[in-house]
Order: sequence, then structure tokens, then C-alpha cells
Amino acid sequence: MIAELIPPLTLNFFRWGLAFVLLLPLTHRMLRGTSPLWAHWKRFALLGLLGVGGYNSLLYMALQTSTPINVTLVGSSMPMFMLLIGALFFKQTVRKRQMVGALLSILGVLMVLCRGDWQALAKVHLVLGDVFVLMASACWSWYSWLLSRTQEPAEARSNWANFLMAQMVFGLFWSASFSGAEWSGFTGLSDAHISWGWPLAAALVYVTVGPSLLAYRCWSLGVQRVGPNVAGFFVNLIPVFTATLSALVLGEMPQLYHGAAFALIIGGIVVSSRR
Repeated sequence: MIAELIPPLTLNFFRWGLAFVLLLPLTHRMLRGTSPLWAHWKRFALLGLLGVGGYNSLLYMALQTSTPINVTLVGSSMPMFMLLIGALFFKQTVRKRQMVGALLSILGVLMVLCRGDWQALAKVHLVLGDVFVLMASACWSWYSWLLSRTQEPAEARSNWANFLMAQMVFGLFWSASFSGAEWSGFTGLSDAHISWGWPLAAALVYVTVGPSLLAYRCWSLGVQRVGPNVAGFFVNLIPVFTATLSALVLGEMPQLYHGAAFALIIGGIVVSSRR
């Protein structure tokens, strides 16, 4: 909706800059030089690069050159990235039920995207934006696995605002660097301009409060409790939410294939998360 109003990397920088301002009253003590968080600055710099600076920037860049259906389609590879990165770098065993769950979830996503007509998938053409989505999925998977590894002091883990702020301090550095490259013309993906107005202002408020603060808090809590492999399957609920919102906002009522897709996706989550 706002792709023509603000460049993608600048949008990411504004998003996290506003989130920083909102959290500052709650977390300013943790930014002092004596804070125990600084002893783990390398970990937070990496979390900030992957989760704050990298993932969202790549996703917004993808929507500049690709269509939403392609972005969602390629993004459905998230569970596979979760399983692969866990096996390669975190010594996690990929169980058979997790592979079956991944297959069921991806089939459900594909059914939503092709609207029950499997031949429609043959008309999908990959572009540069789709490559960005693959990179974003890899970043988010690695980020999620790092979240599951506790290294920081208990003071950070016990306070979600402190933990998120520690990531944003470094993430803002990465985001500012990427945005600066964008305005200098280094990326070459879009003309750097901002069209200020209420639509853009409302969008910035939404992405700051919703995806930046609430969603990151919920995701971090979920990953710590159930692990990245299980959490990764819930990403494929996005097409289901998209279909629901389309019915509520655009008047596009759900079809039979939506129900079948929902059953496949939920089936994948249940199969993969069973003890």
C-alpha cells in the first residue's frame, strides 16, 4: 500500500527508530555503560543485523520488484529453512514428523495461492524480489535459532523490553547504514523520495506498534517456549490470515479451497509440534 510513498530501506529505518523512541522510557537504564547487556554486544549486534536490519529490509525490497503472491509463495519455505539451519548449525535432529508437517503446511499455502487451481502455479515467474524473500527467510530462521540460545543475563530475559531494545540499538545502526546506501543510489532499486501524508503516518504507527513491538515480543516468547522448528510452521498461517482479511476488508468471501488449505496448514502444525 505504501510502496510508492517511501523507499523500502528507509521504511525499515523509520519503523525501528519510532519503536526505539517508544521503548526508551522503559529501557533507558539498560543503555548505560554499566549495563550487563554490553558484555554480550556481539550477540546483540548479530541479532540486530538478522532480525531488525536484515529481515525486514529484504522483505520490503522484495515488494518493490515482486508481487504479493510471489512473496507469500516463496516465503512459505520458512519451515524448511528452520529445519535446515537447525540441523546444520545447531545440531538439531530433523524428525520425520517435522518433514511431513512441512510438506502439509506448504501444500496448504500453495492451495491458497493458486485458489484451488494447481495449474495457476505454472504461471508464477520468479524475479529478483523472490530472491530477496529467500534471503529474508534464511535471516529470520537464523535469528529464531539464536533466540532459542540463552546467553544474555537474566535481567534481559526477564524484561522483554530490555531484550528487544538491546537488539534495536544495533539494528538501528544496520538500518541507518542500509538507508544511507539507498539514498546515495547504491541499491538502484527505487528513487529515494518520501511522500508525507496521513496514509504514510498511519502505516508507520501500525508497523511500529504491531509488527515491531507486539509481534517481536510474541515471537520471541513463542520461540523460547516451543523452539524454532515448531514456531516456523506458524509462519504459514499468514496466507490464512490474508484470506480472512480479504473477506473482512475487501469483501472477498472465503471459498471451499480456503477451508481445505486451512486444514492442511493446521495439520502441518499439529503433526510437527506433537510431543
